[in-house]
Amino acid sequence: MTKIEKIYEPFQFKKFTIAQNDCAMKVGTDGVLLGAWCDVDCAEKALDIGTGSGVIAVMLGQRCEDTMIHGVEIDEAAYLQAKGNFENADWSDRLTAIKSSIQDFAKLSRDEYDLIISNPPFFSGGTFSHNQDRNNVRHTVKLGHGDLLIAVRKLLTKTGKFCVILPLIEGLRFQEVAKTYALYCTKITEVKSRPGGSVERLLMQFEKTETDNILKDEITIYKQKGKAHSADYIALTKDFYLKM
Repeated sequence: MTKIEKIYEPFQFKKFTIAQNDCAMKVGTDGVLLGAWCDVDCAEKALDIGTGSGVIAVMLGQRCEDTMIHGVEIDEAAYLQAKGNFENADWSDRLTAIKSSIQDFAKLSRDEYDLIISNPPFFSGGTFSHNQDRNNVRHTVKLGHGDLLIAVRKLLTKTGKFCVILPLIEGLRFQEVAKTYALYCTKITEVKSRPGGSVERLLMQFEKTETDNILKDEITIYKQKGKAHSADYIALTKDFYLKM
């Protein structure tokens, strides 16, 4: 029997479109949250590690009119998809796709970045699916968190910021591991589906300077009932989603 591949239509945002049929991970809430949440102030150069379709990098380009943005991606198909999405953006002159592992990129690059972002692999164990591409994204198969943090430590400027999104347990572990690489959590936003619900994701910002005053807040995706988005989520993402 011939396997029928599911066709994923391009995701239309207000000011750009993201083709996503050739990359393992599609446009989703995590990536949009991270791209809208991260602090872009004073960022002359930004790096998106594991850019995938390039959606976060393109979002940064919309938010920062003067920022040069590099998206590093090891997977050939995803790299080509990101490259195409970068070329189709109105701010394509500030977007560059680079095919490389972040490990190799960090070793060879002479660049430093004011902002580094990543929606990284997050399962360190568990059962693997038959879809190897999705495994490589979901599990820390090709990019262990230690390798990620080594690269960030080398590539981040002295006053730069590193932003990630992870599930709660993985995020708490990541904070502890990051300390061993002298990267310290300075801001946390807890993500819940609904008011009063459990924390499902952590948006986290890391810097090279430790602080006792970690900024903490929370955001809910939906209102208490129904499918309507919360006011906070709309305020954060309204510049991007087509129907907000």
